[in-house]
Amino acid sequence: PPPPAAPVIRAPIVFAPAQSFSPEAEDVLFRALGLVGTPYRWGGNTPDSGFDCSGLIGYVYRDVTGISLPRTTREMIGMQAANVGKEGLQTGDLIFFATNGGSQVSHAGIYVGEGRFVHAPATGGTVKLDSLSKAYWQKAYLSAKRVLQPEHLARNQ
Repeated sequence: PPPPAAPVIRAPIVFAPAQSFSPEAEDVLFRALGLVGTPYRWGGNTPDSGFDCSGLIGYVYRDVTGISLPRTTREMIGMQAANVGKEGLQTGDLIFFATNGGSQVSHAGIYVGEGRFVHAPATGGTVKLDSLSKAYWQKAYLSAKRVLQPEHLARNQ
């Protein structure tokens, strides 16, 4: 006789992925997570010097995918890349925040799935894994861009 069927475990799905992510997205995920704990440094863009938020994003993308992104969050949010709704976020997407109260972008991170992102938050801190469900990030959230789709690769022209 056939073996008994495996039990079905029913668990709530918190953030259902829109699709399984690409090998590049997985590489971005692991590279970003591997940098957690690296010191924050304004203007920093290497693991040795430390990172600011855009330096971290640029380093991960250049190192893992060879994609050269603009240097500042303001340039990143303005680049030609697919915009993504909050409910459609996928691993590797860039997420942007207005942390100074207005609507001007002032911070960014890399979405790593399950409602979490990696970012270099502030002077005196380190690169960290954070949750989008925190009230602070909910309030500051601006938008997201996807740079990993081949037809939307962010390239500096």
